[in-house]
Amino acid sequence: MNATLQSAAAADVRTTHNAPSIMYWTVTAVFCLQMTFTAYAQLRMPQVAEAFTHLGFPGYFRVELSLAKLIGVALLLAPAPERLKEWAYAGFAIDIASAVIAHLAVGDGPQAWSWAAATGVLWALSYFFWRRAAISSSSFRLRIDCPRS
Repeated sequence: MNATLQSAAAADVRTTHNAPSIMYWTVTAVFCLQMTFTAYAQLRMPQVAEAFTHLGFPGYFRVELSLAKLIGVALLLAPAPERLKEWAYAGFAIDIASAVIAHLAVGDGPQAWSWAAATGVLWALSYFFWRRAAISSSSFRLRIDCPRS
């Protein structure tokens, strides 16, 4: 009976421990798909190139931005050091905020900047769940690794 209760408690801890990780990977996968598609669109779709010109950006900036997005996506999906993931999130935050500001600065309506704003929501959720999963896993490790007094 005691062993059954202990195994049920251990399963509950594992389930609670995995929930932030599952949420992180779900939201991050959608966010990375969105960023990968925008990188592809910036490189290959003529209407996106025209939009960059409309916003006042030079043509080479599309290429640089696309490569930075692809590197950031790789850092979020690969097992990379925490500091590199932080930099990737910071870069994405700057990119998304700049996109919204650029559209607003030229007088574009919500149809132009709403995709960037929605991507910003995905970014915020991904970052929130990443931090939560990191905190959860470090506290979980601490509970296991610390000797009981």
